[in-house]
Amino acid sequence: MKLNIVPARSGTLWVKLGMQTFFKQPLALAGLFFLFMATMTVVSQVPFIGMALAMTLLPAATLGMMAATREAIDGRFPMPKVLLTAFRAGRQQTRAMLLLGALYALGFLLAMGVSWLVDDGGFARVYLGGATPTREMMLEPDFQAAMWVFIGLHLPLSLMFWHAPALVHWHGLSPIKSLFFSIVACGRNFWAYAVFGLMWLAVLILVVVSVTTIASLMGNPGLAGDLLFPALLLMASMFFTSLYFTFRDSFDFTPEEHP
Repeated sequence: MKLNIVPARSGTLWVKLGMQTFFKQPLALAGLFFLFMATMTVVSQVPFIGMALAMTLLPAATLGMMAATREAIDGRFPMPKVLLTAFRAGRQQTRAMLLLGALYALGFLLAMGVSWLVDDGGFARVYLGGATPTREMMLEPDFQAAMWVFIGLHLPLSLMFWHAPALVHWHGLSPIKSLFFSIVACGRNFWAYAVFGLMWLAVLILVVVSVTTIASLMGNPGLAGDLLFPALLLMASMFFTSLYFTFRDSFDFTPEEHP
């Protein structure tokens, strides 16, 4: 395995490739993403351990979307079983992926726990869907402080796990090594990932503005809410599709095929 240095313009290319690949198999990739989200939602509702369990499965589910992207690139129709890619490569790989997931769940819960201490759980309840945000609540200094504390802690966690599932599965690295090489890759290619993030932010703004403008032109402002949710889900599907290309270009990559 070799870590590559890529130019900043690669960030734009990754977004473009993600969209192009999505539209090769839009029904399959959108359906898989919806299944991924539905599964995470259902698992998170399990009493007491639901959120931790969902976070534990997240790296494996992310790998499944990357494997689906590879199939779409090769002109194949990704079937639902591709989401189980992480658990179809033998016991050793399964244990490694579950350990990776457990580490992510621990990091996520620690970040959320620290934010809880800042505002007595106000931000955490909103983030986890246990409370409806109000304008007054979101303007409270403690709420905003808790939000920024969580973002500050979760960002490096996300970078450590950005490539980790793929490194564990396709390069056979241990979970700890995969976390190290993932954050190193993100750091060494900082500008490419910064452009990648800014491009997706621009796409998000464009989608929101377009949907609200269409609803306004049709004289039905309430239509914006009905259209925005599916539009954002489709955009999220494209985002997850683009993750594969960030991995492919950051590492010399000749993936092994697993049954």
